[in-house]
Amino acid sequence: MKYLVLLCDGMADYKLAELGDKTPMEAAKKPMMDTLARDSLCGTVLNVPEGMVPESDTANIAVLSYDPKIYSKGRSPLEAVSMGLDMRPEDTAYRCNVVTLSEEDCDYEDRTMLDHSADEITTEEASELIRSLEEAFGNESRHFYTGVSYRHCMIWNNAPSEYNFMRPHDILGKKIKDYLPQGEAGAPYLELMEKSWDILEHHPINEARRARGLRPANSIWLWSPGKKPALPNFYEKWGLRGAVISAVDLIKGIGICAGLKSIDVEGATGNVHTNWSGKADAAIEAFENGYDFVYIHVEAPDECGHRAEIDNKVLSIEKIDELILKPVYDYLVSTGEKYKIMVLPDHPTPIVMRTHSSDPVPFMIYSSDKKVDGVSVFSEDSCKAKNFYIENGYNLLSYMIEKAK
Repeated sequence: MKYLVLLCDGMADYKLAELGDKTPMEAAKKPMMDTLARDSLCGTVLNVPEGMVPESDTANIAVLSYDPKIYSKGRSPLEAVSMGLDMRPEDTAYRCNVVTLSEEDCDYEDRTMLDHSADEITTEEASELIRSLEEAFGNESRHFYTGVSYRHCMIWNNAPSEYNFMRPHDILGKKIKDYLPQGEAGAPYLELMEKSWDILEHHPINEARRARGLRPANSIWLWSPGKKPALPNFYEKWGLRGAVISAVDLIKGIGICAGLKSIDVEGATGNVHTNWSGKADAAIEAFENGYDFVYIHVEAPDECGHRAEIDNKVLSIEKIDELILKPVYDYLVSTGEKYKIMVLPDHPTPIVMRTHSSDPVPFMIYSSDKKVDGVSVFSEDSCKAKNFYIENGYNLLSYMIEKAK
C-alpha cells in the first residue's frame, strides 16, 4: 500500500463576491480532486486546537498525527533543523522575516507594515542582507542565518528574555507601533529591529530592487521563538518509510524531526511561480525508491491568501490539481499496487483576512480498493455537509493508514 498526502497550505477560504460568491476552491477548475472526491471519505477536520495560534507548524504537525499541544514548540526551531543548524538546549531560534515597512519621514514605530515578504524577495538577494546583519549584530551568542526568500533565522544562546511576538502577516497595512516588542522583556528585540532599518534601508540590494520597481526589504521582524524540537519517529509509529517534499524550511524541519526524508526540488519557491511538475516528479521518484508514504506540501495558496491575490489563489489550486495530483495519481494507478490519497489544507488563509484562521478545513481520503459515497465537488461547504467532523487533527491520519497497515 502506498500513501500520498497532498497538503495545500491555506487553500480553504471564504466566499468572495469577486468569484460570484464562491470560494477559490469552488471557483477553481480541479477535475482530478473533484473526480476522486466523489468516491472518497470526506469531512472536515480541526488541525489547530482551540486556544492555539493558527500557524502552519501547529497544523502540519497535527496532519502528520502529532498532538500540537504536546509537540508544537514554535516554527523557528523546526526551520533551524531544516537548515542544518545544530541547536544546543540553551539556544532559542527566532523567525527573522525581512519585511517592507513604509518609508515616510517618521520614527521607526510610526511606520506601516506593507509586506511581510518584501515582494517575495529572492533567496540570493536576502542572503546578502542577512550577511550584513550578521556582520553588524552577530556575536559569540547570537547569529543570523539565511533561509528561503523572506524566511530567515536568528539563534540566540541564553537569550535575554522570553517574549510573545506578533506575526508580521497579521498586521499588513497597519502601523507597527502597537505590535512591536514592548517593555523590558521586549527591549533587546526592539533594539535589533530598529537598528536593522539603519543597515537595510539603503543597502545596495534594496536600492537595486527599488530601481526594478520592487519593494525593499528594509527591516527585520522577529517572531515565533522556540527551543529545539523532538517528535516521535514516524516509522516507529506507523511502520511506513516516509518522505516530505516542500519548498518551506518549516515543513522540511517537521519532516526531519519525525524521521522523514526531506526531498528538495529545484525551482520550488513556496509561491505561485514554483516548479509544480518537479514536486510530482519527486514524489513519483520517492515511491519508485521504496518510500511508502509521501507528504507533498504546497505553499502557494497560502502566499496568495496573504497577498490577497484572488486570481492567483484560484490558479494555484488548478496547478496543484493538474501538475501535481494528476501525474502522481496516474503513476500510482500504473503500478497496480493499492494506494490511498489524502488532500486537504492545513488551515484556511482567507483573502479578506490576509492571514490564517482557525476554522476546520475540508479533507478527502481516496482509497483505490474501497469506494465510498463522497462529494461531487471538493470544497469547504460540500465536505461540511457530510457531517463528519474530526475535532482533533492529529487523529486524521489514522483514518487513512490504520486499517490498511
